Amino acid sequence: MNQAIPPDPRIASLEAENQALRARMAFLLEQVERNHDIMCRHQAFDLEIVSASTFPELIGTIFRTLPVISDLDGVTLSLLDEDDDIVLVMEKLGVDFSAFPQLLFVHAVAELGFTSPVPAAEGEAALPPSPLLGAFDAAVHGPRFPQIASLRSVALVPLLRNKRLIGSLNLASSDVTRFTPALGTDFIKHMASIIAICLENVISNEMLKYIGLTDSLTGVYNRRYIDRRLLEEIARARRQNYCISCMYIDIDHFKLFNDKHGHQGGDEVLREVATRIRTELRRSDALGRFGGEEFVVLLIDADLDSATFVAERIRASIAGTMFDLPGSAQAWVSVSIGVASLEADAALLPIETVAQQLVAHADHALYQAKADGRNKVVSWQPQSS
Repeated sequence: MNQAIPPDPRIASLEAENQALRARMAFLLEQVERNHDIMCRHQAFDLEIVSASTFPELIGTIFRTLPVISDLDGVTLSLLDEDDDIVLVMEKLGVDFSAFPQLLFVHAVAELGFTSPVPAAEGEAALPPSPLLGAFDAAVHGPRFPQIASLRSVALVPLLRNKRLIGSLNLASSDVTRFTPALGTDFIKHMASIIAICLENVISNEMLKYIGLTDSLTGVYNRRYIDRRLLEEIARARRQNYCISCMYIDIDHFKLFNDKHGHQGGDEVLREVATRIRTELRRSDALGRFGGEEFVVLLIDADLDSATFVAERIRASIAGTMFDLPGSAQAWVSVSIGVASLEADAALLPIETVAQQLVAHADHALYQAKADGRNKVVSWQPQSS
């Protein structure tokens, strides 16, 4: 009778080791596939934000896409805007910041929370700040993540352009182990670098766009902007069924200021007139210089009576207080204003025709105000054409 051969412990050990290696290999392959998928998603994200041509498009893409592809519970941006230049320009270009509660602005570098960089060595340039990773502290990190709850760990990543700090990319997770001080930061630093480049490029382009739509002397919009805005507002007024009014404003006897006080005095009159007009307007209204001493105002959701009331306030504001001019000189300034509103049958005409008629009617009323003695407000009526 044959005796059973006892199992060789070496073979059993090799089989167990082989199984462990197979399991390890399967895990590594799974990790490779997962990392490849993450890399592909982030490459697609990079391409998407690089192709963004406007500030809202870029910001919207970051907040919509980054939390999904990176499995994050919170993503916000803190941008350095020391003099509110970014906010001012973006608002004038129509950006609705209420749509982006994750977008925060700070007025000083210290508010970003990064420690001051120290020199790498004697005489060398300062090292840029590093990302800050660790447990979520509501007192410290709460303001960075408004309206986002149940966070456990965060990564605050500096946004740098040419070694200059322009903001912070703020990432948060409900997983306490997601961001720890021991975690490598090469990947998030690369992502922040791409975002910083895109932000700087888009903001610069938007600034140039704003400059191209702005009168350099007075700081108000130029005719190109008003012409474009009027078409947009007429189309919106048709959809939402509200009224638009237009003011055509002309400085009375403007040539006399240039003759008496020089062009510097005339320029000061133009700037102060623009300032006083703007003070009487709402944020939704638009003021533009049409050239020379003429200004046009678009009043949104305002009928003829309301627009005439505002025009009278503007006229009184300008005529009621003397203007300070160069060389300690002072002068009284007045304006004539024509006001017109969209007519009931405007919806039957092409938008371009309606826009031309609205400005022409306000211009016609302006000339009537001048003919009546200047320093007056005249409303255009159909029977007066």
